[in-house]
Amino acid sequence: MFGIIIAFKDYKLSPGHGFIYNLLHSDWVGWSNFTYFFKSNAFWMLLRNTIVYNLVFIALGAAVAVGFALMLSNLRNKLASKAYQTMMFFPYFMSWVVISYIVYAVLTPEKGYLNNIIVALGGTKIMWYQEPKYWPFILVFVSAWKSVGYNCIVYLATLMGFDKSFYESAKIDGATRWQQIKYITLPLLRPTIIMLTMMAIGRIFYSDFGLFYQVPMNQGALYSTTNTIDTYVYRGLLQMGNVSMSAAAGVYQSIVGFILVLGANLLVRKIDRDSALI
Repeated sequence: MFGIIIAFKDYKLSPGHGFIYNLLHSDWVGWSNFTYFFKSNAFWMLLRNTIVYNLVFIALGAAVAVGFALMLSNLRNKLASKAYQTMMFFPYFMSWVVISYIVYAVLTPEKGYLNNIIVALGGTKIMWYQEPKYWPFILVFVSAWKSVGYNCIVYLATLMGFDKSFYESAKIDGATRWQQIKYITLPLLRPTIIMLTMMAIGRIFYSDFGLFYQVPMNQGALYSTTNTIDTYVYRGLLQMGNVSMSAAAGVYQSIVGFILVLGANLLVRKIDRDSALI
């Protein structure tokens, strides 16, 4: 936490001295690093991209993960269930660098698989890395594909812990599979969904750096739809070497995330006190 001071100083490196010396002898500038970030011409675009993408990731990620967990839990063949889990979980362990080249192999204008299919169907090639309008859908799809396996396992583990007598009683009463899901499974899953959602809300002002930097191959033509707070700060750090501005952006993200988690928890506690984190 001591390093937060960097956000309020004009941090300068002095040859022959260590971090603590440089930090203590750098000029105090107060809120200047924050105002520089807020007054940036790209601030509102960065804020929009970061928040909207994360909202879509949270909603879609939870829905898809719960859906796949329900399907896997109802598979009779346990070997097939394990195989599907492994295939879904595998992308989670792949680095964004590897995934970025997989996406490039699919989308590259010259020999990309997707363009080959489009041409074979009588269409014309699309310059994917020059067209920002396509990238919100591409990024959402890639993010869901990479993360759905991990999220699915969390929900599936919760499902496996449910008391089976609930379902047996429902079957005796004539409940259909959908009625069992609607009146038993989803209500029992609600605390887990709420907990994971609130934890995700805490990082709503952060973005997955690899997804937004590596996958679009850092193409300047795509900045309007792929640039977020994290990628902007990283590029600023590379170009200007302004450590203090980067630290200010990180402090801003952390404080807002903390406030959002407390606010979301307060809202949940008013609706259903047992589902709140604290």
